[in-house]
Amino acid sequence: MIKVIRLNTENSTIKEFYLLGFHVNKKLQLCLFFLFLLMYLSTVTGNTIIITVIWQCHKLHSPMYLFLGYFAFMEICYSSVTMPKMLAGLSSGNKQISVHGCITQLYFFFVMGAIENYFLALMAYDRYVAICIPLRYTAIMSNKFCHQLALMTWLVGFTGSLLPIYLLSKLSFCSRNEIDNFFCDASPIFNLSCTDKSILKHYFFILVWIIVFSCLFFIILSYIQIILVVLKIPSNTGRKKVFSTCGSHLTVVILYYGSVISIYVRPNHGYTFVFDKYLSVFYAIVTPFLNPIIYSLRNKNIRKAIQSFKCNSFKGS
Repeated sequence: MIKVIRLNTENSTIKEFYLLGFHVNKKLQLCLFFLFLLMYLSTVTGNTIIITVIWQCHKLHSPMYLFLGYFAFMEICYSSVTMPKMLAGLSSGNKQISVHGCITQLYFFFVMGAIENYFLALMAYDRYVAICIPLRYTAIMSNKFCHQLALMTWLVGFTGSLLPIYLLSKLSFCSRNEIDNFFCDASPIFNLSCTDKSILKHYFFILVWIIVFSCLFFIILSYIQIILVVLKIPSNTGRKKVFSTCGSHLTVVILYYGSVISIYVRPNHGYTFVFDKYLSVFYAIVTPFLNPIIYSLRNKNIRKAIQSFKCNSFKGS
């Protein structure tokens, strides 16, 4: 049983937070540990397999799969920001995290979330060019341009998140030190601050809205153009073939944006931190876990490459 220290003096500045995590008994806590450990290992393993297969198979050295490889690497980083600390808390009961450690975790979580939005938009653009202007595809989406776009998303993600996180790190925290979540998210941190944070809070969430909705708008616009082109294809077989190249990406888009919009881009009234916490489980843990499964099961070329890679590994042994 972890004793949570509450500081009663309003002017006392706290140095650490307590991530309360999941309010369950010890037996269920152990079950959650093994469940989330399995999901984390599966996330890392599945995405590593996708990266390795794309790297080894020269037939997959095209922008579509290069973006997928970068996306898989990002998913490993994304889940690694929150899950190791959560697993440590479930196994040892040590739920303490320093204020600086909490801000650092939020920074990388925000960075990876922004990069995920950018990559989903880039992958939608790649499908738009391939389907809507196929004759210019190789000229527009060269491998070099693909690598440049991927590098730019990482640079924008890391540099663009510095200012809001820096300003957030200047807040003072006193009286309460409990975060009713399994990781350091923005909303509970703002609520624990004892200094005026109204302007920073609005700035932070407006920035989130801009990133989420600009990328989502770009994705929707790309798919509208794709649908208009597909409707002009006379045969059902041709339509299904075109849609099959977008199915995996569209599934991931629906899963990701459905959960992110529900927690970050909605009115504050009528929702509790408990609701937010379990919704956070979905987009921070479940979605990265499902992504390699979705791409490997729905993409025929990835499945063939994995099977071929397994066969070659078996022959080599």
